[in-house]
Amino acid sequence: MNLATREAFGSALVELKSNEEVVVLDADLSHATKSIMFSKECPDRFFNAGISEADMMGMASGLALSGKIPFACTFAVFATGRAFDQIRNSICYPNVNVKVVGTHAGISVGEDGGTHQSIEDIALMRSLPNMTVIHPCDDVEARQAVLAAAEHDGPVYLRLSRVATPTLHSEDYKFEIGKGEVITEGKEAAIVSTGLMVAKAKEAAEILSKQGINVKVINLPTIKPLDQSLLLETANEVDYFVTVEEHTVIGGLGSAVSELLSQNNPKKMSMIGIQDSFGKSGNPDELFEIYGLTVENIVESTKKLLGK
Repeated sequence: MNLATREAFGSALVELKSNEEVVVLDADLSHATKSIMFSKECPDRFFNAGISEADMMGMASGLALSGKIPFACTFAVFATGRAFDQIRNSICYPNVNVKVVGTHAGISVGEDGGTHQSIEDIALMRSLPNMTVIHPCDDVEARQAVLAAAEHDGPVYLRLSRVATPTLHSEDYKFEIGKGEVITEGKEAAIVSTGLMVAKAKEAAEILSKQGINVKVINLPTIKPLDQSLLLETANEVDYFVTVEEHTVIGGLGSAVSELLSQNNPKKMSMIGIQDSFGKSGNPDELFEIYGLTVENIVESTKKLLGK
């Protein structure tokens, strides 16, 4: 089954309707973010802030301070960029219980172009004290991440995709904030990924296995806090790490993993992601080719790192 994580988000919000403390805000994009699903079920707990993202974050902070659990939704580029000051000073600084939801993240936004392709949002959000950063890889993980975010006391940034992604998990999968997941086992290298790139990392590992190269694939749905124990345990098993993300390599997943390993068990690394450039308008698959976010590039980068 292929389903966009934003679709799973909308459905999960509906599941939360029985919790009367949950409220949802949107910046006039509810059809796209899928928060419209909640608005139809609970119109009295849904607030359209209009094209006023900064105001929406302030509203969400006030609602949280009154005991509500607000989910503030808009495109990732607007949520984290346009409203950064309000997230910093009205949500993270006072450590209030707001869930910031950024949909349409990364270059997979496609034809909307570089102005709408948020490639720096993880870097922005993980730099903020008190912020938890979650980037689910499929619809099953996204649903559980939304439910977990509602239970978590404190600011959360939930990063979601526009395009459909392959479902990697069965319904008995258990997501937990701060915990990673081993997708495949291997001893020669570790490929660490997040979001919709996890499926590509898994496919790359299957190709490498057929070539006699066995790699461990790790899904990190939580970028902050990192699953340090899993990464350090893996660092005791392998000498090479490849990180894969639909985000700039500056300040994102690769940076987070590198920061941890460099201070504890340094390893040779290759970071696959956006290489210090903006996105551009185009079909998502074509953009993945242009920016090297392909299964083939993961395979070749891993082999190059291993000297094979």
